[in-house]
Amino acid sequence: MRVFLFYLFAAFCTAPLCAEPVQIPGPQSLLEGEYLLQGAASRGVLIIPGSGPVNRDGNLPQTGTETNMYLLLTEGLAATGIASLRIDKRGMFGSANAIDDANDVTIEAYAQDARDWVNFMAQNLDCIWIAGHSEGGLVALVAAQTPPEKLCGLILIAAPGRPLGPLMLEQLRKVPDSDAWIDEVRHVIAALVTGSTPDTSVLPVTLQALFRPALHPYLHNLFSFDPADVARDWHGPALILQGDADIQVAMQDADLLADALPQSRRIILSGGTHVLKAQIPDRPFATYRDPSLPLHPDLLPAIAAFILSP
Repeated sequence: MRVFLFYLFAAFCTAPLCAEPVQIPGPQSLLEGEYLLQGAASRGVLIIPGSGPVNRDGNLPQTGTETNMYLLLTEGLAATGIASLRIDKRGMFGSANAIDDANDVTIEAYAQDARDWVNFMAQNLDCIWIAGHSEGGLVALVAAQTPPEKLCGLILIAAPGRPLGPLMLEQLRKVPDSDAWIDEVRHVIAALVTGSTPDTSVLPVTLQALFRPALHPYLHNLFSFDPADVARDWHGPALILQGDADIQVAMQDADLLADALPQSRRIILSGGTHVLKAQIPDRPFATYRDPSLPLHPDLLPAIAAFILSP
């Protein structure tokens, strides 16, 4: 019935930007996303969000991070005639009832959800690309190891090219005064890599939530992947987008992905931050806090050219 209602909606939806919440079966209950079908589009993009409790628009309400980056991306794609679907991860927001515990997940589970969403989009599109942002890039690569029939390519945006344990350690090392506790973080991450149970009480209180016991199984699973190794299994089209002002994922990661995907296109977004926008001079966190800021001017043209090329 839900699919029928969607098609009925699509048949009468003729506005320039016409989005509709859609649902597919999840592990225990429904997964939810928002589908923006542009006219008679035959190509579409599935947007896989980054790590943590980020919603389908690209915001993290719990942390005050407001970017609207995924919402802006879908609207921009629609203007070029490309359909898009942005999703809530299992256990979160519109997909909250899909599992009992949002922490009880694996990268493989997220990847299977991505495949299911691609198959949903394939009911009325000829070709679908998975766009994975940040950790979502790893999810996209894992999903492509068993590619759905109509998966036409991958778009890796600020995606890690190294195992996430060392990358997380590098991120935390940039925090002011990290010398006082970075060794303890290194030991915690090393334990999680091996599947041991680390003592997180030695960490500053502000970091204990990041490594709380409920997340240990997920972090162990996450740290087990080397994105570059996974990428070598994908031989289809790939686009790598990386901002050179990204303080979370480095140019090194784009280099590693490009080496693993010799068939890929790589585009560097000059002044681009991790949240798909251009940095604001003297305001390093402005792009994380101001949802009215536009996407980086080179982002949408690069994606559209990649998808619409013959």
